[in-house]
This record gives sequence, C-alpha cells and structure tokens, in this order.
Amino acid sequence: MGAISNDWLAPLSAEFRKPYYKKLYETVKHEYETRVIYPDADDIFNAFAFTPLSRVKVVILGQDPYHGRGQAHGLCFSVKPGVETPPSLVNIYQELHDDLGCYIPDNGYLVKWARQGVLMLNTVLTVRAHQANSHRGIGWEQFTDAVIRTLNDQDRPIVYLLWGRPAQTKKAMLYNPKQLVLTAAHPSPLSASRGFFGCRHFSQTNEFLEKNGLAPIDWQIENIKKEQ
Repeated sequence: MGAISNDWLAPLSAEFRKPYYKKLYETVKHEYETRVIYPDADDIFNAFAFTPLSRVKVVILGQDPYHGRGQAHGLCFSVKPGVETPPSLVNIYQELHDDLGCYIPDNGYLVKWARQGVLMLNTVLTVRAHQANSHRGIGWEQFTDAVIRTLNDQDRPIVYLLWGRPAQTKKAMLYNPKQLVLTAAHPSPLSASRGFFGCRHFSQTNEFLEKNGLAPIDWQIENIKKEQ
C-alpha cells in the first residue's frame, strides 16, 4: 500500500497511530490480497503526492474511486490516459467550456490541476471492482475528515468545491474566514442540470485566488492525441 511522505505526514501522523486506522489498514490490505480493488495500491495516496499541503489552493471533494478497470488512479474525477472520459467529467468539461471557454479535451487525466495546487480528494480512497461505495464505512471517512480539518486549520486562502450532498456534509467542518466554500449539484448526468451547469465555480475560484494575490488555476486540460 502506498504511503504519505511529504508535508502531509506531520499533521496526519497522529491518525496513523489511532485504532481505527490500524483496523482500516488491515481491512484494505486483506481486500487487496483477496479481491480486485481500485486504484492500484501504490496510487491510493496520489492526491497527497501530487499536491503537497503547502501548495493546496483549491480542494475538489469526490466520493469514492471509479470502479471500472483502469480508471481510478488516486485523484477524484480523473482517469488514466487512454480511458474514456466518464460522464461526470464530461459535464465538468462542459461547465468549464461555458464558464471559461476551455475546449473539451480528448482525455480525462487531471494531473495538471493537481500539480497547480488542486487537491483532488475522494472521501473514500479505495473501492471493489464494479461495486460503487463498497468501501464506505470501513474507516476512510474518519481519515479524510482529518485531512479536511487540517485544511481548515491552514491560515491562508483555500477554495473548496463541494458538489452534491455527500460532499456538502463536510461544509460544517469548514469555517475558516480566510477560505471560500462553493457548493453546487453533483456533475453526474442525474443531477448536473439541477444546479451544476451554470455554477461558474471555476471562474469564481480564480477570481478569489487573484483577489488574494495567488496565481489562478489554468483549468485547460490539453489534448493528448496529436492532430493529424
């Protein structure tokens, strides 16, 4: 199983010593040994590896990883290159197009966002193949709540994008007056038309960052395939 090794380690190290985390670790280890689990074990903590705590400017909160083969790689909403863009991400790209004029790319690989300071955090970090929410309630929520508390404690501007009811349950934990919380419907095809489309979260995020002297996020994901 992957490990956290950068500046996230100090604020989260107390969690690793708690009884719930020991139980979580044993459960997840057994699951990987006996079932098909996503993402790859080495990718579980990729959100933290790509976006050190000191560089976090934006937080996008997801639920649990994609459960199809080859999709999940540790960043919420993102898929590996060469994998079809999932429906929720198609809708995110549509809102980016309408909000900021970004073209819709040929891939769903969002590492570019993570490297700019967008923490792409699922509240549950593992899942059984083809069984959505199958690792809900085994302890990940307690761990990611500690992550959210750590972010709230940062004495600097951070924007949180909370899409859908499960993400919005975390709003009560976010009360730092230097930070901004934006909420909207989930980008899933089931709910995007009920308030995700037209939310303009991406332009609002950049306006807030610039107002606070921070560089805006370049939200444009580039095409991977070269034009013929």
